[in-house]
Amino acid sequence: MKVYTGDTIVVITGKDKGKTGKILRVLPERERVVIEGVNMRTRHVRKTPQRPGQIVRYEASIHVSNVMLLDPTSKKRTRIGFEMKNGKKTRIAKKSGTILAVSAPSKASVASQKKKETSVKTNEAQATPSKKPFWKRLGLGADALEEAEGHEESKDHSVPSEGRLQSSRSHGRGS
Repeated sequence: MKVYTGDTIVVITGKDKGKTGKILRVLPERERVVIEGVNMRTRHVRKTPQRPGQIVRYEASIHVSNVMLLDPTSKKRTRIGFEMKNGKKTRIAKKSGTILAVSAPSKASVASQKKKETSVKTNEAQATPSKKPFWKRLGLGADALEEAEGHEESKDHSVPSEGRLQSSRSHGRGS
């Protein structure tokens, strides 16, 4: 796909036609993108003894064919092209010809950043919102149930001893 996380785009079809926003997440295997403030959905979360019920609003994904990149110079929608400059592939805006900054980091830099983040986890991690799906952030699903009930491995699966033997006289049909 030609769009990356952090690109400013405009929606060209659908119920949110004309809206602009930054790409929060790219899902290349499904050819979809998640854009801030576009294709908002609501989810009603049932209350539990641990937390109150609430209504959660989140951005759903939209197909990549329904969006176009916003040209940084003319602020109009444009197609994306690639040119080879000095042996490197650069992304350009077709309408104005300006070179677009690639905001997709390389895999090597992502790995080094993850190492730094693990060593410097402080209050900053709590201040930034997590990128987990909303149902995991709220504690919904099988994982939360396992944590609430305890893991299967920790449960006692031994055969219970026979606590009380029924006498031959009372067979459980009355007094």
